[in-house]
Amino acid sequence: MDNLNQLLKPKSIAVIGASTRPMRAGNIVMKNLLQDGFEGAIMPVTPNYTSVCGVLAYPNIDALPIVPDVAILCTHACRNIEIFTQLAAKGVKSAIVLSSDMHELSSTGESIESLCIGIAKASGMRVLGPNSLGLILPWLNFNASFSPVTAQKGKIAFISQSAAMCTTILDWANDKNIGFSAFISLGNALDVDFADLLDHLSTDTHTEAILLYVDTIKDARRFMSAARSASRNRRILVLKGGKTPEGRRAAQAHTGGNDTLDIIYDSAIRRTGMLRVKNSHELFAAVETLTHSVPLRGERLAIITNGGGPAIMAVDTLLERGGKLAELDEYTLEKLSSKLPSSWSQNNPIDMVGDADCRRYVDTINTLMDSDCADAILIMHSPSAIARSKQTAVDIVEAIKAHPRHKRFNILTNWSGELTAKPARSIFTQAGIPTYRTAESAVVAFMHLVEYRRNQKQLMETPTTAEPVHVSELENAKLWIEQQLLDKDTVVLDTHQIGHFLRCFNFNVLPTWIASEASEAVHIAGEIGYPVAVKLRSPDIAHKSDVHGVMLNLRNSQEVASASQAILDRVKLSYPAANVHGLLVQGMAKLAGGEEIRIKVKHDDTFGPVILLGQGGSEWDEAIDAASALPPLNMTLARYLIVRAIKSGKIRLQKLPDPIDMNGLSEVLVKISQMVVDCPQVHELDIHPVLANGSEFTILDADLTLKTYHGDAQQRLAIRPYPVEHEEWVHLKDKRKVLLRPILPEDEPLHAEFINGVSKDDLYKRFFSEVGEFNHEALAKFTQIDYNREMAFVAVRENAGSHEIIGVSRALINHDNSDAEFAILIRSDLKGQGLGKLLMNKIIDYCKGKKTRQMTGITMPNNRGMLTLAQRLGFEIDIQFEDGTADMVLRL
Repeated sequence: MDNLNQLLKPKSIAVIGASTRPMRAGNIVMKNLLQDGFEGAIMPVTPNYTSVCGVLAYPNIDALPIVPDVAILCTHACRNIEIFTQLAAKGVKSAIVLSSDMHELSSTGESIESLCIGIAKASGMRVLGPNSLGLILPWLNFNASFSPVTAQKGKIAFISQSAAMCTTILDWANDKNIGFSAFISLGNALDVDFADLLDHLSTDTHTEAILLYVDTIKDARRFMSAARSASRNRRILVLKGGKTPEGRRAAQAHTGGNDTLDIIYDSAIRRTGMLRVKNSHELFAAVETLTHSVPLRGERLAIITNGGGPAIMAVDTLLERGGKLAELDEYTLEKLSSKLPSSWSQNNPIDMVGDADCRRYVDTINTLMDSDCADAILIMHSPSAIARSKQTAVDIVEAIKAHPRHKRFNILTNWSGELTAKPARSIFTQAGIPTYRTAESAVVAFMHLVEYRRNQKQLMETPTTAEPVHVSELENAKLWIEQQLLDKDTVVLDTHQIGHFLRCFNFNVLPTWIASEASEAVHIAGEIGYPVAVKLRSPDIAHKSDVHGVMLNLRNSQEVASASQAILDRVKLSYPAANVHGLLVQGMAKLAGGEEIRIKVKHDDTFGPVILLGQGGSEWDEAIDAASALPPLNMTLARYLIVRAIKSGKIRLQKLPDPIDMNGLSEVLVKISQMVVDCPQVHELDIHPVLANGSEFTILDADLTLKTYHGDAQQRLAIRPYPVEHEEWVHLKDKRKVLLRPILPEDEPLHAEFINGVSKDDLYKRFFSEVGEFNHEALAKFTQIDYNREMAFVAVRENAGSHEIIGVSRALINHDNSDAEFAILIRSDLKGQGLGKLLMNKIIDYCKGKKTRQMTGITMPNNRGMLTLAQRLGFEIDIQFEDGTADMVLRL
């Protein structure tokens, strides 16, 4: 069902509902196909005309002389059930549906779209749409769309849920002379979705970058897997609509899906290594930057200008977005001073003064490109009588192209103005140098490159490990959950009731007692010791502050009695119907010198459990006041969440004598992540707050919602966590015990040592080339895998008190689970111990469990050990001596 070759590499198309009437979809699609010069078969289907646009028409689908690769339906939804039935009977494998009214009900009471998709799935047909604008593949001269403009050939793919965004981008791109490798309107994406297309386009030779316009995601797990895989090979930019509650409602109405907080999408986009842009203006700027940019070497930006004001605006924008201004070294400063008037700025931004002519621009640019002070250069120009706009642009383009080091720099230009500046901007566009109307948009475009680089770097960072929760404590937590949910589907518990559960995860919880009335509160306070805090306990009052339901630093029995009675009286007065469960009495935590942090776990209908982090407070709005992350978290990911929360102002750190220990807070988040992963019944946990005193973290208040959960606990998570169920102890022939387990991101140092223990000959047989030392990026790709679509099992043994990897087997499973490409490598001094067979059986069993259809591998004909093992395990062997390869296939 996932093969999109016929849709995206078509050789023939049938236009269902083709028409000779202008402005009809069937007429526009026919004209677009013919005008773009598609060389495949174009077959209009209509009973009303003998020919359409000069092409012989067929009265019905059955009359088509060949089975088309694609059928595009330009018909009203009421006809589409019958059309899908006929397409399925004909054996058509891909369809594009333009109809926007497929949600309407059929005569059976079911929606038309659900009946059509049912027919398509039963026959193996892929469907783009409904409510799609169509599909444009410029490299095939294929324009099967309802668009009034076509796309030029280029290296960027655009996928959009909005048809209006498609036509807007196309119109702008044509003006900028920017081309596309594919232009795809998803519409409501009932079948073909972002994940399918990312998988296909990430291996497309014509595609270097991918742009997404997203309203909603429906299958988070598939989207995250596909995006993470694609972003390792292609640059991906995302424009996400629906930031506000009203915008989210509009997005739901437009393309369906769930109401997911924008901050959750933001964390998902970052987690996959993609780059998010804020608005369509930024998307246009990013397209221009991506079209012409080289990979960024670093983040230092040098600015050349003939006007101080615009340069100041550029610097402000750069620093507000977390960018870096390049620092000029002494040699560069001296060289610039010899070329520029004495009144130049003597710093970066390099203000060459308002009378700067073409020569001054060229000298300054050459000086910067001769040095290593900067990684990118922004050249700015304000209208000038001295440096004519157009001629200056021509001279700059020539100077840049003539410089031998120009490919080491990202060069951007900002030519301000309209009448005189527009021809100059055209010159830069034609020369492949990104150009912008304003200083701010140029800097924003540069920061897109920086943020993309940072996201990619984050994707490749080696995590550190937090101390895991002990198995016995985890079992205690699970047993406690079972007891709470005995004969119940849902239970809501407060601080007093969940202390034992939180302590199972080694959290420090402030001891809490319950008092039914004021006199009991006084008695408990005397037992605890003063000062104490008294808090209202009521499931019907969400914010205790609404009734001043929290009284702190009560120093004696009289204050406790007075405060307790006052809370209860205020509740009776303001919320007479509220269900009051008494009062919570706690010893006073050491608030002085501490920081209050709010951590919340919530369930999202699209992405599953999400961890939110912020400052908290009674007016806390999680959509605005929190940063979010998707579990599972390790220490590195937890630290990124904290840093993001601080940088975005969600946590406003105070200047304290004992500041928050970042590692300690990271460990708290990792433990919460482990709780979420291992306890699927945790529906919501709200810690409000945890008090941070240096490296000490104390939970003062928390609410927990438990819900019964049935089915695979891992399926609810957007990211497949470490599959602990595949850990297994085995024995080698020498009787030594070895642990077979899935690889971990933290295994990078061990994996590097393991490769050093493999001979050059064995590495050559594995990688088909001479292999030097693997760098961090290569090792990260080996160890930071997506457990949803690939697996690597490592054999780990203990040696002199430490652990070492002695073998690894891998399976990279394609997106439709039809094939798993396997590989195996054993440390060269440990051959003959039966480890190869153990690792191969492990990976075969895994693929069988995933219901993968076959396993394939490739080795050299002289790798007798591998070929013999493969034959014994049932692989078919095909040796190609002329190519120097041996193919191995196992049907599962």
